Amino acid sequence: MKINMDYGKGRRVKNMNYGFSKVVNIPYEEAVEKVTAELKKEGFGVLTSIDVKETLKKKIDVDFKKYVILGACNPLLAHKALQKEEELGLLLPCNIVVYEKGEDTVVSIFDPMVMMKVVNNKELLLIAQDVKARMERVLEAI
Repeated sequence: MKINMDYGKGRRVKNMNYGFSKVVNIPYEEAVEKVTAELKKEGFGVLTSIDVKETLKKKIDVDFKKYVILGACNPLLAHKALQKEEELGLLLPCNIVVYEKGEDTVVSIFDPMVMMKVVNNKELLLIAQDVKARMERVLEAI
């Protein structure tokens, strides 16, 4: 499943089989703040924030670009999904990455429809579609 969508103010990065991306011409820190704010508007909170640059420097003394992995969760949707598939927690939370790319910033979001191929539980389809629509709105708003 290739994602081929226009996300408004930015430009697409590439086709991915597992997510959708957008390049924005705003500083990295501002992009992280905007993503977090837009997630909140869609009912998601950021449960985890992994600073990859800092972690790689600290653990293996490697310099890396600014890169963060945000683990976002909508408690209501997560609860509904976990009631239908207890082991689904292995695929949660929803991951979003934000990183520097030259003068621009890239925002990439995991496509929750991909998990439908893995889980094979039709009861989760509407929830996955809802999450995807919300994530697409987040990306469009940045």
